[in-house]
Amino acid sequence: MGPVVKPLITFAILVAALGAVFFLSAQPAIFSYPELVELESDTERTFSELSAYFTALAEEKGASYAFDVLRRAKLPHGTDFHLLGHEIGYVLYDEQGIEGIKACTDDFRNACSHSVVISAFIEHGEAALPEIIRACKAAPGGKGAYTMCFHGLGHGVLAYTGYDLRKAVTMCEKTGTDAYDDREHVECVGGAVMEMTAGVHDPSAWRTQAPKYFKNDDPLYPCTADFISDVTRPICLVYLSPQLFAAAGLDLTGLEASYAPAFRFCDSPSLKRQEDREACYGGFGKEFVAFAAGRDIRDIGSLDTASLQKVRDWCEHAGTSEGKAACNQHALASLFWGGENDVEAAFFFCGLAKDEGETACLKDLSDLIGYYLAGTARGTQYCARLPDEYRKHCRP
Repeated sequence: MGPVVKPLITFAILVAALGAVFFLSAQPAIFSYPELVELESDTERTFSELSAYFTALAEEKGASYAFDVLRRAKLPHGTDFHLLGHEIGYVLYDEQGIEGIKACTDDFRNACSHSVVISAFIEHGEAALPEIIRACKAAPGGKGAYTMCFHGLGHGVLAYTGYDLRKAVTMCEKTGTDAYDDREHVECVGGAVMEMTAGVHDPSAWRTQAPKYFKNDDPLYPCTADFISDVTRPICLVYLSPQLFAAAGLDLTGLEASYAPAFRFCDSPSLKRQEDREACYGGFGKEFVAFAAGRDIRDIGSLDTASLQKVRDWCEHAGTSEGKAACNQHALASLFWGGENDVEAAFFFCGLAKDEGETACLKDLSDLIGYYLAGTARGTQYCARLPDEYRKHCRP
């Protein structure tokens, strides 16, 4: 596995998964949205109530309008904006079908394009794959948008199979291409594993199947299963982190004093390869970024210094130098998000590191800039902000 520039590391996020939606349309003034006042006056809504609210709003006034409201709304701390974006995206699919992906943008981390491909697969199954591939090529975002679109497909594939993860993994294998080094396949499996940890699309089927894949005597299962290949095991481990929190008995409705009990699973003898251990540790880094933002991923790139320091402090709970480094590396990639976030948080995050940690962070940041933004004006601008010794990595 290569360093941080690999899409696996950059887009492991999800963790609690993290996503974004917003439309290319004229934005009316805030006072044009009476729903904003209504939402702010009732700050006790549960996620289920908010989900029902935004679904109903999208059905009444259109998905574009509902996304505009979500983009501006003040919602309770800890609300998962990515999943709310998914709910609105399903209405968009009902409105426009797979062509709705052309209306999406990459804000809120691609929840819109995810919803479209998820819905298409659930409705049409494998017969939809050619159209889904075409739609993913039109997915909004930068260099990684096409392959990350297959992460969304993985959610839909798992729901389509009735939460039979083995079958879903086999279906995902059919998506890989040589042109993208099989990345579609890898991202699809990542999406399927993330869905397996939550059961968002069909809770009833998920509750039936989940005991087959989450084992008390092997918290790293299903990533240690024989149907997970060496190629897809790292991304499986990246998206397994919510299950590892649960296996450690951590209550994520609040912030824990220590995440060390969950990190310890990454030291398991069953993870013989370094890249697998690093992926396991790294999955926590992507979760910590979301925790620090209160799961409000609308403006991850402008997290303040205190919030960024929390991420570094939580990564210290890994206990080993290998674990701390991987956790911070994935956190940086989540902050940078393919160059589609405000990059200030990524630069500040490196500034908080010390000695070898700062060196590694700046090298990783340079690699990210070079991979995702080479040849662009923004890439040149960001590269110039790095110390001289790191600029060679981000120049085209």
